Parts: sequence; structure tokens; C-alpha cells
Amino acid sequence: MAAGYSTANGRGESKETGWVNRLFQREGYTPEYQELKFTLHRKLLDRINLEALSSMAGERVRAEIRAAVAKLVEEEKTPLSLVEKDRVIEEILDEVFGLGPLEPLLQDPSISDILVTTPHKVYVERGGKLYRTPVEFKDDAHLLRIIEKVVSRVGRRVDESSPLVDARLPDGSRVNAAIPPVAVDGPLLSIRRFGRHGLRGEDLVAKLALTEGMLELLKASVKARLNILICGGTGAGKTTLLNALSSYIPEDERIVTIEDAAELKLQQVHVARLETRPANVEGAGAIHIRQLVINALRMRPDRIIVGEVRADEALDMLQAMNTGHDGSLTTIHANTPRDGLGRLEVMVGMANANMGVRSIRQQVASAVDLFVQVARFSDGTRRVTHITEVVGMEQDIITLQDIFLFEKTGISEGGKVLGRFRATGIRPKFYDRLKACGITLPPQLFQTVVEIS
Repeated sequence: MAAGYSTANGRGESKETGWVNRLFQREGYTPEYQELKFTLHRKLLDRINLEALSSMAGERVRAEIRAAVAKLVEEEKTPLSLVEKDRVIEEILDEVFGLGPLEPLLQDPSISDILVTTPHKVYVERGGKLYRTPVEFKDDAHLLRIIEKVVSRVGRRVDESSPLVDARLPDGSRVNAAIPPVAVDGPLLSIRRFGRHGLRGEDLVAKLALTEGMLELLKASVKARLNILICGGTGAGKTTLLNALSSYIPEDERIVTIEDAAELKLQQVHVARLETRPANVEGAGAIHIRQLVINALRMRPDRIIVGEVRADEALDMLQAMNTGHDGSLTTIHANTPRDGLGRLEVMVGMANANMGVRSIRQQVASAVDLFVQVARFSDGTRRVTHITEVVGMEQDIITLQDIFLFEKTGISEGGKVLGRFRATGIRPKFYDRLKACGITLPPQLFQTVVEIS
């Protein structure tokens, strides 16, 4: 069995996976049931005029289609109970208005990732662990139709000439799809979901992602306009933390956000959002993050927030931080703050191969004030593991110093990660900068130790 799975009874259920099976009634997802549903769906499309319905209000359209589906179900010779009739009606409505078999998963706020590996293998992440669900698509064509529905909503396309696509759902969830020929076994779909209400810093403290002292330092750093890079792996919680920290930006500042797929949910009113665009059918018209960063500098921003730096836009971002746009925030894939520095050097080198290593490091050292490292642990928890200050240059080396650390000490019998949040006792070099902004932090904040048991 894959990680996160276990078997217990004759049906392969356990306490962990039983919720999935109860929710979707595994025995109902049979080939015969799927065929019945698609037969009714085809009949519905033949019978109704979708163009005429498009002019009606949303609730009225749904009521009209529900009545049409109910009539089709009554005409069907296959014997169905009342519960089965209601269920097939709801699922056909999901096909028409939503994402078909995925709709029940999208309605569950506890699910953070939906991963479709094949039409007959759909997994979810819940509480940081993966579970296989009984949800299935009829075939590759059915899954491909759902993918096309998602990407067409945001003006993107997916076909053999452009088999990879990033998109988003109306609720802000991030969608990635890959289809043949790059996807060997058929279409692949990944949906990264974000809470309907973004987590605040206080929520992260309650979830033991960081301590109150760490949050106070980060909150003060944002208000004092320090440039912060959030590092971590995929699914570690970088975007969640970025959203939480951005909430401490004062309301009277103009914020420009730049993303591949717009997913940041800032609480402020004065936010200008920019999003990249892929090339059109002719292969022209692509807008990359680097172009948006350059354009953002002409938009009179007080703060620039880049969803993720992953290529040559790193140079423009650093130059923006160095030329009066303090208080910028961004994320980067890295395992440690030191690794984050190394990745920044590589990305800046991609933008300008003629820059020497020392020049690149001087750019980084003068632009970046703070690295915040987040990590996902084996029990599914996500925690801030490092808050690390960029002190400056010593000869050709950028000097870092840790202010807060999370130290893993073991794993409990139940599989829970044990450890402690520890202040290193070092007062950051930017402490005087905080005081100059009228922010005073108690000295004991840099001496605290919090055990996680």
C-alpha cells in the first residue's frame, strides 16, 4: 500500500480511509452506473437548448435542467430507487454546471489536494496524508472534457501542441493539467486547494505552525518594510504563509501582486493583480513573470508581491528591492535558507550570464533581509523551521544568522512529530530598524523555547 493507506476490514477500510468510502458509497461507482449516467447526460444535451438557458438566471437554469433530468430518469427503464434517482440527478447537474465527479471533493473543506492519476484513480490529501477515493471518471475523454472546462474558464487552452497548462478555479484553487503526449497513461489533473477564508497569523499559531514570538517578529518585519523570502518545498505552506504575512501590510499602501496563476487572497483594498499569460495558438503573445515585474515598477507600487520566483525574474525582483521598493515578499523552492541563497544566485545568473558571483551576492545581500523556511513533516503538519536574517557580506560569502529554529526531537507512538521551537538568543541586526519604525519587541522574545509534544 502507498504511504498514508492502511487496511483493516474485508472491504479494505480503516478508520483513516472509511470516511472516503462512506462519503461516496463505493458500491455505486460501477461501470453500469457510469454508463447510465452518461446515457442520460447525452439525452439531456440532445433535448435542451443550452444557448436559450444561458440567458436565464443561475437558479432558474438549474431548476429547469433538474426538471429535465428528473423526467429523463423517470423514462429510463433501468429500475432505480428514490435515493439512486436523486443521486444520478445531482451527478448529472454536476456534469453540466461543475466538474463532474470531483464536485463532492470540492465541497469538502478538509481536502487540500485532489490528484487524478488516471480516470479510475483519484486521490486526495486530507490532514497532510494521501488517501485513494472511490471517485472515478468514465474514461480518458470524460477526464479531458473536465480539464478543458476548467482551463477555458480562464482563457487558456490544452491540446497536443500545448499539453501542459496552469489554471485556477473560481474559488482560487490552483489547477495543473498534463495530457498526452507528455502524460504517458492518459490525462493528469492536480488541484491545490486553498481555504475559502485565508488563514491568519493567529490561526497558524493555533495550528502550532509557529509560536507567538515568531509571529510577532514576522509581523514587525512586514510593518517595518523588510524584504522577506519564504522558502520551502511543494505543499509546505509557502503561499499560505505569504497570504498571512501580507495581511499585516498597512491599508494605505499600494500593493502589486504578480503570479503565474492568481491565487493570493490579500485582504487589503488597494491591490493591483497581474497574471502571466501563455502563448497563443501561433506561439506568440506569451507574458512572463519577468515582464510583469518590470511593468509593476511603472505602476507606482509601495509593495511588490511575487507569488513565486523561479527563473530570470529574480534579478528584476532583487533590483526592485534595492531601488526603493522595500517590504517586498516572494516565495522560492528551497530546502534551507542557505539553499535559497544558492538558487537565487543561479536564477540571477540565468538573467545575466555576465555578472560575476561576487556581484550577484552583493545584490542578494543588500536586497534580502529575511528568509523564512517552512517544511511539511511526515505527520502532515507544516511548520516554520527557520527565521534567518541576512547579515551582509564577509569577503565573498553572504553571512546568515538564525533567529528562530524548529528542532525535531522524535516521533510519538502515534506517528506525531515531536520537537521544539527555539529562539537562538541572537537579537537581529535589523532590530534598530524596527525601533526606528516605532516597533519595540521585548528582549525575552529572543530567549523563548516552546515544546511540541
